[in-house]
Amino acid sequence: MGHKDSASLALNELRKESQDLYNRIHSISEDAAFVDQVYRSYSRLPLIPNMRCGAWYTDPDTASNERAYFKSTDGHTGNWSFNLRRPNLHVLPLICAHAGLLLVDSTRAGKRMPDALSKTVPIWCAVINRAVLKTISNLNVDADAWNTKLYTPPGVVSAQEHDQIEQKLDGWADDLATSFYVLPKLQYPLRPIWITPSTTIFPKFPDTDAERRFYPIICISASKQVLDGIERRITGFAYIQGSGDDHELWSMGLTPAQFWKHKQTLLRANRNELPTLVQALISSPNTLPTRTDSNSNASFHPIPIQHVHGRLSICTIHDLSSPLGDESAVVYLTSADHAPPALKDHPRVLYIQTPQGKKGQHHFLHTVLPQVMPFIFLHLRNTRRICIACETGTDTSIGVAIAALTKFFDDSGEFCGEYEYEREGVLSKDDIKTRLHWIITSCPQANPSRTTLKRVNEFLLSPPEFLLSHQKFLSPSAVSNPSPDES
Repeated sequence: MGHKDSASLALNELRKESQDLYNRIHSISEDAAFVDQVYRSYSRLPLIPNMRCGAWYTDPDTASNERAYFKSTDGHTGNWSFNLRRPNLHVLPLICAHAGLLLVDSTRAGKRMPDALSKTVPIWCAVINRAVLKTISNLNVDADAWNTKLYTPPGVVSAQEHDQIEQKLDGWADDLATSFYVLPKLQYPLRPIWITPSTTIFPKFPDTDAERRFYPIICISASKQVLDGIERRITGFAYIQGSGDDHELWSMGLTPAQFWKHKQTLLRANRNELPTLVQALISSPNTLPTRTDSNSNASFHPIPIQHVHGRLSICTIHDLSSPLGDESAVVYLTSADHAPPALKDHPRVLYIQTPQGKKGQHHFLHTVLPQVMPFIFLHLRNTRRICIACETGTDTSIGVAIAALTKFFDDSGEFCGEYEYEREGVLSKDDIKTRLHWIITSCPQANPSRTTLKRVNEFLLSPPEFLLSHQKFLSPSAVSNPSPDES
């Protein structure tokens, strides 16, 4: 019994150390120094983090403003996917302009690299390469010489798993080629290359077009592999592999942007001082950015959806400007019980408090969408632009935008002018999916949850009596007689 108690105490101590803020930020700093070393070896290539974890390791002073969204779950064994909700096509112009890319991510104890780098990115490269051949006929190279092979890191991905993934590539490439997305004309195919802290020699690549055969996508796994999770450092901290992961559990509200802005101050603080310092920093309005998205360390202003000529846009509630222009209206969705009075009480602002969790899912389907649709229609009909805002700008607001795009805009992106315009044929999931692709093309950080998308599908595809049995729609007439300020 005594042996079990000792083992349990040791385990608890290890868990405590692994969540320790001091250990985490010093581990991140060590890994970030390695990322900077790689960057200096390839300084002509843009450096971008893979969200969310990668932002902790990339210095905003050297990193590009772009972000990538390669999810490890799309590379999990048996769950491989090229997800059209996360096509990452927005980084292709950056790759073409600089003839390559540096992509930063990390993983937790025991693994050499995250699945996002070892499988999701290789899948992405191979699918893009194959889809390019399917969609662009006038390549500058012989199609037979265009490399569409799947490359995965040896010793990380087994030959059997590699072969299983390879069998699915053409199907994913067909899906991409027949989607709404437009692929740029690549001069060379993409090819993933991997660098970890155990890499002894960094590979070299041709600097001229005459010698170049591919665009290198250099996947940097920032953290050292530690089999038992912790390594002691003589400087007084315990090194934690993949410290930037799951920052909600240890960061006390500190974000990557705040870490980099105050890095030296944070690293100079001793273990006892650090929590108080972090609390002071995150509570100071003068020291920290206020517009941060949970998936990014960069702020973004309202982003217009280009396919509908910017008539709808997406943003976070922090990015809303006040006062509103006469040509604008706002859908304001928040879980908070308050909003700036200048917006909440404005006649062209629809303010809806949205609960979280399962209650929020029901509320989104039976309250938010039925209330928002007539409001959006009214202001579109009055030739106003609509900004849809939620706390992250990536989920609830995206669901509302998908529903509005599907109900009020035709396949060419033109406003139909009728509350429920007549479609040729029956509305399908493909119609809804296409509207999501319109949004992602303009707003790559859009990342609606499966639950949100499911609720949107139910709202748009269910018979009216199904929804009416739960809660009656607000009809267009409920908002068809606006006040003089609204008309």
